[in-house]
Amino acid sequence: MSTRSASAYAELRAQLATLTTEAFRPELAEIDTLPTAEIAALMNAEDQTVPAAVAGQLPAISAAIDATAERMARGGRLIYLGAGTAGRLGVLDASECPPTFNTDPSEVVGLIAGGPSAMVRSVEGAEDSKELAVEDLTALGLTADDTVVGVSASGRTPYAVGAVEHARAHGALTIGLSCNADSALAAAAEHGIEVVTGPELLTGSTRLKAGTAQKLVLNMISTITMIRLGKTYGNLMVDVRASNDKLQARSRRIVALATGAPDEQIETALAGADGEVKTAILMILADIDAKTAEQRLKDSRGHLRAALHA
Repeated sequence: MSTRSASAYAELRAQLATLTTEAFRPELAEIDTLPTAEIAALMNAEDQTVPAAVAGQLPAISAAIDATAERMARGGRLIYLGAGTAGRLGVLDASECPPTFNTDPSEVVGLIAGGPSAMVRSVEGAEDSKELAVEDLTALGLTADDTVVGVSASGRTPYAVGAVEHARAHGALTIGLSCNADSALAAAAEHGIEVVTGPELLTGSTRLKAGTAQKLVLNMISTITMIRLGKTYGNLMVDVRASNDKLQARSRRIVALATGAPDEQIETALAGADGEVKTAILMILADIDAKTAEQRLKDSRGHLRAALHA
């Protein structure tokens, strides 16, 4: 149970009242009386405003991605930290990188205030602790080559702000992603990204437009960083990890799209490459064996296009 005083709650309430994401919309005060179809139409119309808000931050997003890719190219990690919905979105984005880009789970990490159990159940008070963020980053062995992305719709969540402050003080690259202008999170980070999505359909429910905006930006950060790191060939996921039947089939389709080779040649190449799609493509296009292809990829730091032009 929280031990805040009445005056502390009054101060926090006043802070929240200044946030766009917390604003009350009187025109929606009777939304619960509307037909379901009308509520759905309202939500759909709200969601359509999110991409435009993200577009306004593309220069800041692009600069943050280039800096992230530079750090990761020299061995750094991409680390997301947030509480509640923001934390869950970071964990989601991180967890999708190994199957999509064949990254090691330690390369892109999602930390949520309160630990893994907070993914499915709120952990009381966890988001209010800057110290908890410091503990989590310390346990991870933060280095100056790492990139730390604090995610918070309000831009004031102590866990996210504390993470960015600690990481920046230790030389890591820092990105602050929020959905309010002039946020403490953006101010604390080297790269501030403020996607102002406006008041929510349900007052303060930032899992809605703010959450959608955060998901879009996190998609950009991870996907474009991986493109810069050579994890794709054109728009093909050539580093995909074939961990199930669907991905096994996708691997073969990717090799076919990249090479135009017949099925028999694709199967032979994938067998020789131990299932590595990128290696198999290089074997076919450069007409070389697996060992030579692996060495060329190593020399080109995993960039297939560069290996082909070697």
